[in-house]
This record gives sequence, structure tokens and C-alpha cells, in this order.
Amino acid sequence: MSLTDATQRTSRRPLAAVALVALVLLLAACASAGSAGTGAAPGVVGARDQFSSTGDAAQPAKPGGEQAAPSAGPGGADAQLVDVERSIIKTGEMTIEVAAVPAALGRVRAIAQAVGGYVGGSQAGSSDTSATLTLRIPAARFEDTLAALHELDGKVLAESTREQDATSAIVDLKARITNLQASEAQYRDLLAKAEKIQDILDVQSRLDQVRGEIEQLSGQLKSVSGQADLATLSVTLTPRPTPVQQASSAWDPGATASQAIAALLEIGQGVVSVAIWFAIVWLPILLILSLALLIVLRGVLEVRRRMPLPARQEPPRAEG
Repeated sequence: MSLTDATQRTSRRPLAAVALVALVLLLAACASAGSAGTGAAPGVVGARDQFSSTGDAAQPAKPGGEQAAPSAGPGGADAQLVDVERSIIKTGEMTIEVAAVPAALGRVRAIAQAVGGYVGGSQAGSSDTSATLTLRIPAARFEDTLAALHELDGKVLAESTREQDATSAIVDLKARITNLQASEAQYRDLLAKAEKIQDILDVQSRLDQVRGEIEQLSGQLKSVSGQADLATLSVTLTPRPTPVQQASSAWDPGATASQAIAALLEIGQGVVSVAIWFAIVWLPILLILSLALLIVLRGVLEVRRRMPLPARQEPPRAEG
């Protein structure tokens, strides 16, 4: 072997080593790309297949092919209150004394219609008796209605209002209905795919139950939303009494007789109380004092009886 051939072989060894390293790096890059393209490992894919996704949240599948209803996201209904307009249920009662009840009834009905509401119920008798109206008015015009009633030709005897925040209840009902509707859709899909009679009956039973819950919650939502949209105001109109009625109503013979009997009873109770005190307390004390005084007087008389009487001096007789 010549010196030139040996030199060529020695120079080719580093080139072969570099090519081998490059080949290893290329294979590693291909393996990484293959793993990224196929997604998770087989074990991860198998675990992911055990969940069924609905909307944005994935729910675990129940045994037997049933899928659970999606639950609310983090924070639940409270997290949705930030972007929801407040729903306030407003109620109130007002009692007004008017000169003529029939005329005031017409004015109250006109006020309710002027603000976009209506009279939900009324109870009225003759012109000399009270009348009650239940007004259903828009919640935004509640204060305007109160102000208009204050301007009636009458005197407001009593007034009370209440406010209840129903925002949380409405949001919660809407979220529950949404979840149940998603469950209903899942059960309908399962019903379409079911082949065994027992599976069909089970899924149909669950579907009917979910449908009933949706209808019940929808009714509650409609009721609460209606109360928040339309405020309830109960107005009672009472006739203004005349001077004769005021004078007659101010005098009550029965009450006067009751007061007189009560005063007589109080006097009798006082007399009896004094007699009881005298018989129990003062009478024994007076008897003891009287006995002691009698003994003292008798002793004094006995002492005086035993004392000798002083001799009498006869006046001198005149002589001749």
C-alpha cells in the first residue's frame, strides 16, 4: 500500500462519522414529527375516548352508552351575573282616603293604562264601602305610578313598597334549562342509535324525565320573569267620613259602659283590698293595743283605789 492510499483512507473516516451523525438526527426529527402529527399517545387517546363533548365542556360517558348532561362552567350562574341586566321584583300597597270611591276608581284605572299597565283584579262594593284594585304595571314606571296616585284628590293613609332581586334566580333557571336541553339532545341521539328494546325503554324514560324537568323550569322562569317585568301594586280606596259619621264613630256607648264597669271594678277591688289588709294586719294590732291600754287603765284605777283619801277640814263654826 502506498503512502498516498493510506492518506486518502485516513481522510475519509471523519466524513463517514459526520454522515452517520446527520442520519441519526434526521431519523430523530422524523420520529418527533410523526408523534406530533398523530397527537397524544395511544394511552391518552384511549382515555379521551371515554368522554363525550357537548358545547365547550366534555362530560364523562355513563355506563351503558348514556352520556351525562353538561354542567355549568367555572363559577356557575354567579359568573354570568356580570353581563346580565338586573331583574327586580317590585311590589307595594297603598291606602287612600277619597271623597268619592267610584270616581277615584276611574282615575286609578286611567293611571294604570297611562303607564302601560292594566288592572289585574278589583273588589268594589257600594259608594260607601272601600274598594281594592290590583295594578300590574311596568317595573320601570313603578315610581311614576306612585307619584300619580299621590296626586289624587285624597289622603294617603298607608304606603309600603318592597323590592326583591331575582337576577340570580333567572340566570340559574336559564342555565339549568340549557343543560337539560343539551341532555335531551344527547338522549335523542342515543335513542336513534339504540337497537335493544331495553336500551330504547331506558333512554326513552330518561328522555321523558328530562323533558318534564325542562317544562317545569320553563314555567318557573316565565313566572319569575313576568313578576320582574310587571310590578304589582295593590291600591285600597276608602270613603272619607262625614262630620256626623266622625262624631258618631268617635262616641261608642259600649266602650263607655265598659270603661265605667272597669272603673267600678277597680274601686271595688280597692275597697276589698283595704278590708283584707285591715282584717289581716291592722285589726290584730288594734286588738293588742286596746288590750294593753285596758290593762294600763285598770292598773291605774287599782292604784288610785288603794291610796288613802286626804282628811277633810271642816270650816270653823261661828260663835254666838
